[in-house]
Amino acid sequence: MGVVIPLEEGKNKQASVKPLVDLTKADMERVNQLILSKAGSDVQMIPEVANHLISSGGKRLRPMLTLAAASMFGYGGDHHIKLATSVEFMHTATLLHDDVVDESDLRRGKSTARMIWGNQASVLVGDFLLGQAFKMMVEVGSLEALDVLSTAATVIAEGEVLQLSVAKNMETTEDDYLEVIRAKTAALFAAAAEVGPIIANTGKAERNALKSYGMNLGLAFQLVDDALDYGGKAADLGKNTGDDFREGKITLPVILAWRRGTAEDRAFWRETIEGGKSDDANLERALGLITRYGGLTDTIARAQHYGMIARDALAPLPASPWKDALLEVIDFSIARVS
Repeated sequence: MGVVIPLEEGKNKQASVKPLVDLTKADMERVNQLILSKAGSDVQMIPEVANHLISSGGKRLRPMLTLAAASMFGYGGDHHIKLATSVEFMHTATLLHDDVVDESDLRRGKSTARMIWGNQASVLVGDFLLGQAFKMMVEVGSLEALDVLSTAATVIAEGEVLQLSVAKNMETTEDDYLEVIRAKTAALFAAAAEVGPIIANTGKAERNALKSYGMNLGLAFQLVDDALDYGGKAADLGKNTGDDFREGKITLPVILAWRRGTAEDRAFWRETIEGGKSDDANLERALGLITRYGGLTDTIARAQHYGMIARDALAPLPASPWKDALLEVIDFSIARVS
């Protein structure tokens, strides 16, 4: 089940995260060691639950952004290792919490922690990881970095609650949706990128450039994820295709199909999303409607728009391998639908 989403031919098709992976390899090895160390606890269930998700094959893009954003300005200390680890722990905690809220069964092709250990353990281990993240931020000793990451944690929580408030509500607007993903996803991308230049003691212009880059990259990344839920494969998504539909999530492909559809089409969306009749037959019809009204192609077009804003944010910065790698991450994030 899936829909082919056409993309522009060219560089996006060959885009790769490999340049960023290669540049940050040595530092990421240190981050991974710190992750394993800080996920440890005398309470046996904590490392079991944490390592289940930590070792499940994510690309760890967010901590790599922190490492790259510090290194591109010549940072030579080791605080970026702790901040990158903090960023990854914040992300992992939100995944543990998300899976409970969304009642998800699959994450990156594996059973979610909540399916193995239960909802309570997933929530509490997520809280433990957040606590460890903030301890490392304090150890770094940068009040500015602490402010940026703690603010992001608050915004992410607000985004989770906002998503609950618009769930299964077909009156949700595109602006409402963008507010949710800006808080839930893009805020952590922005913070991960911004703390790099902060600890490198750069000027405000450089800090703002990386913040804007991260925010718009995050928006593009989430838009592509939401398109993939209706046009991708479970192997690519790390979850079941159509999970957003089954969970009654209001994402942009659905919003566009709803707005552009007939009265009969809108009755269908109310019955399935608001009424919870999200069986496989209705998923097939939903895919058909989304395709008919350009929901997938226009969602990708929106992602490309935010990708261009991210690219422009870095334009004034000096040329470097770090800058090139960060620019290619934009293309890679969008090219996941090819």
